[in-house]
Amino acid sequence: EEENIAKELKLISAKKVIYVANVDEKSINGNKYTEIVEKIASQEKAPFMIISSKIEEDLAQMEDEEKKEYLEMLGLKESGLEKLSKLSYTLLDLITFFTAGPKEVRGWPIKKGTTAKKAAGEIHSDIERGFIRAEVTSFDDYIKSGGEKQAKEMGLVRLEGKDYVIQDGDIVYFRFNV
Repeated sequence: EEENIAKELKLISAKKVIYVANVDEKSINGNKYTEIVEKIASQEKAPFMIISSKIEEDLAQMEDEEKKEYLEMLGLKESGLEKLSKLSYTLLDLITFFTAGPKEVRGWPIKKGTTAKKAAGEIHSDIERGFIRAEVTSFDDYIKSGGEKQAKEMGLVRLEGKDYVIQDGDIVYFRFNV
């Protein structure tokens, strides 16, 4: 009961936290100060990461191939911004589904566990209200088949009902009638 009351108050002190240590380029893999911050984060069971704003600034000015080489040289798999985005999504329990058409592909962030009908409402309340079915293609199937048309021809597009739980990366076309 107390937890529900606290949630309603929306206190800043009750918000989820990510500890991010901003360091110089030489300390990207840690130093004595990042160890202190990491220990605090661990005690609070909060995520922790190290980022260098200077490295991020440099990456922002590079082409894709240059970025890849620079990250490899630094011994990093991804940029700090990519890592922070993924960590934030995980902490907030979010996933992304996509809608794709001839003019636009768009990602829609939703809470993990969201049903197809509720996901339709993220696009527009009329789509949720008039929901009939969702045509769903997994991201892997979409890429493997080479696109929407090929996925349909290969039988990789599924019809799902209102209780289908949207999966991260699903490409969805909502059938609705208002």
